[in-house]
Amino acid sequence: MNDKNRLDALSTFLKTKRAELKPESLGFPSGTRRRTPGLRREEVAQLAGVSTTWYTWLEQGRDIKVSRSVLDCVAQALCLNKDEREYLYDLTIDANSVTPPLKKDPSPISSSLEKILSDLTYCPTIVTDRYCQIVGWNTAAAHVFVDFANIPESQRNLIRLVFSQKEFKVLAVNWEHFAKGFLSIFRTYYGQYSGDEWYTAFIEEMSSTYPDFLELWTQSQVSKAPEIMIEFRHAKAGKMLFDLTSLQVQGETDLRCSIYTPMEGTTTEQKLKRLIANT
Repeated sequence: MNDKNRLDALSTFLKTKRAELKPESLGFPSGTRRRTPGLRREEVAQLAGVSTTWYTWLEQGRDIKVSRSVLDCVAQALCLNKDEREYLYDLTIDANSVTPPLKKDPSPISSSLEKILSDLTYCPTIVTDRYCQIVGWNTAAAHVFVDFANIPESQRNLIRLVFSQKEFKVLAVNWEHFAKGFLSIFRTYYGQYSGDEWYTAFIEEMSSTYPDFLELWTQSQVSKAPEIMIEFRHAKAGKMLFDLTSLQVQGETDLRCSIYTPMEGTTTEQKLKRLIANT
């Protein structure tokens, strides 16, 4: 993203995180004169030990000089977690690092990763790149979600499919929770590769096409590897419960495995075995 988009993203993120804070939990009176949720800018500045003017400029997305030590204080004041802190650094301190666009590799999946995919027989698994483009999946994933081979490669983007394919919206019982998990991962890439204009174009396209994308995206959730429980209502198998684990593949390929493990103590694995055997 260019500097304007980066600074706009920084501004939105800081405002969102400030609005999430409860004044009384941080020693400020809740009062009845607060026109908006969360802390005031001057209260964040007070907690961070910086001037209100400086913090206001930072939140407004002005291109000002910052240091990691001062950002640490801002992050602490806003109660940011580890992934959120790194996202803040990516949009400020590390913003000048230029990352070239990801080159298309005709075969990004190594033979060892292919074997892992096939060995996870009853754990639906999807492999994506840093654009959340789906570059690999196993048989179980094709049965639970959709046969990705039938989707044109150019449209085989996980974020796009979550919002555009009715199969995904019908499948996930709490679809919003499901979508937020992937958006939180996508946002880490968005901050990390701030020099890649692809993200700006993609987000603009998704925001104009899918209002629910824009609504969830503006919530600014950040997580490199959310571990969540997902409940599916499969058209053929019925209720299925999975634990989602997102793993970063080590190496230069920047791939991620999203593994859906059947929850222990449920009949999910048995249902999945029947589903695969009957098709």
